Amino acid sequence: MRRTLLPLLLALALIAIAVAGWWLKRPAEAVAVACADPLAGCTFSHAGQPVRVRFSAVPVPLEAFALEVTAAHVRRVSAEFQMVGMDMGFNRYDLHGRDGAYSARVTLPVCVSGRHDWTLYLTLDDRRYALPFSSR
Repeated sequence: MRRTLLPLLLALALIAIAVAGWWLKRPAEAVAVACADPLAGCTFSHAGQPVRVRFSAVPVPLEAFALEVTAAHVRRVSAEFQMVGMDMGFNRYDLHGRDGAYSARVTLPVCVSGRHDWTLYLTLDDRRYALPFSSR
């Protein structure tokens, strides 16, 4: 009985650890934000305060551009780029700054399929926003 019970308990423990790890690592639901022209800048509300997001150039895969975020009373800002239904790997950027002005030099990953439809996932503290845009 012990010979079958011990491996079974071990397998159940490993499954529980894997499920807990997946549950804790899953990204928070993103709030959709309409952004017609990221070059001109987009504004939305976070915790009752205005947030402005702006790209310094039209994004081109593997070419660096500046991502600028203005958000008062925010402690942490990060960004990542993904496509719907396509894993683009790990490409998270932590934006740095002070007095509510954050920025980073960012680069779009290359897309071998030639698609141009991207989503910027912007995380302000623990809240996540999704801003769709197109690259060149």
